[in-house]
Amino acid sequence: MVQQSKKEFLWVSNLSSEQLRVMRDHGTEPPGSSPLNYETRSGTYFCAGCHTSLFHGNMKYDSGCGWPAFFTVIDGAIETEIDHSHHMVRTEVHCANCKAHLGHVFPDGPKPTGERYCINGVSLKFKKEDV
Repeated sequence: MVQQSKKEFLWVSNLSSEQLRVMRDHGTEPPGSSPLNYETRSGTYFCAGCHTSLFHGNMKYDSGCGWPAFFTVIDGAIETEIDHSHHMVRTEVHCANCKAHLGHVFPDGPKPTGERYCINGVSLKFKKEDV
């Protein structure tokens, strides 16, 4: 058995079984299932595992894909790697801090980046901006 650090144990112990399935086992939540898909308030989206800031609300748009979508990320917040699962080649997105699986990035987003970060809502926490 792999020994978990105290920090990793606390991180994992605060996640639901669905969050663990997505964030640690590279799963995907059902399309349209996340309330964050419909979130339109100003605020910041954080990693549900380690609370690293990943996206600002003004980076989000309605892509119609069924998951929260963003056209860019906060600098240094994510890492990517090639994903060969499901008989296709995609670019997988991870939290740069804790390495949690977030979703995938595709080259079919809006200007100015042309990218669509398609992110599992269960891997995110949202904090609305205080006005």
